[in-house]
Amino acid sequence: MSTRVDARFGKLKKEGRAGFVAFITAGDPDVETSFEILKGLPGAGADIIELGMPFTDPMADGPSVQASSLRALKAGQTMIKTLDLVRRFRKDDNETPIVLMGYYNPIYHYGVEAFLKDAVEAGVDGLIVVDLPPEEDDELCLPALKAGVNFIRLATPTTDDKRLPAVLANTSGFVYYVSITGITGSASAKAQDVSASVQRIKRYTDLPVVVGFGVKTPEQAAEIAAVADGAVVGSAIVDAVKAELDENGKMRAGGTARVLGLVKTLADGAHGARKAAAE
Repeated sequence: MSTRVDARFGKLKKEGRAGFVAFITAGDPDVETSFEILKGLPGAGADIIELGMPFTDPMADGPSVQASSLRALKAGQTMIKTLDLVRRFRKDDNETPIVLMGYYNPIYHYGVEAFLKDAVEAGVDGLIVVDLPPEEDDELCLPALKAGVNFIRLATPTTDDKRLPAVLANTSGFVYYVSITGITGSASAKAQDVSASVQRIKRYTDLPVVVGFGVKTPEQAAEIAAVADGAVVGSAIVDAVKAELDENGKMRAGGTARVLGLVKTLADGAHGARKAAAE
């Protein structure tokens, strides 16, 4: 099985650079604005897009991502609309990988078989489902792999050597290393600590390791990208979306362009990392 995720990391490896992964929440602040941002991410430098599936109880997310999820749900976002965003995106971009990230509950209610069928048809490349441990692989992970969808697992600072093989067993696409303990957007990652953890994970897998949680600035993206295969930024981007909303929750004129401008500075930071390290 070779996916757009595999192809993208192959390309990045050939170019000798780390990837930049951008997270946005589907339907935040509304479906059309969300689509405009999604459509603009590759041009702003996103190598891979993580698209959050809004959920009423996002327990692993910090206040920023939680708020974005609630804004999307308030605007009427559903799983059907989230898959439709991907479908629309694919009309003009058949190369940029899209990974859906979130919780099992909305997928369970959709029905696993129907969800995977519709996700593949829409052009989804991977899933990150934060509340399904390896012990539950029969639920979604194995059916997803069978359907040709990467199942991407999270490893954390508390994932020890004894646990790591179980976490990696059916993981594909890449490993998402959560650089801090706690919720998203709550602290900053330290490159030195991250480097040691990435090396440890790589002793157990050939998969690329990308690092997220606590990466908020171009400088941090550069530091992380210098020691990992990619840097993920989420909270800083959804905060930028929120900052552009007026009192009615609508995007101000030029807001989408300003959000994408921030994404470009973050992507430039990550992309310049290996180059700077080599000089």
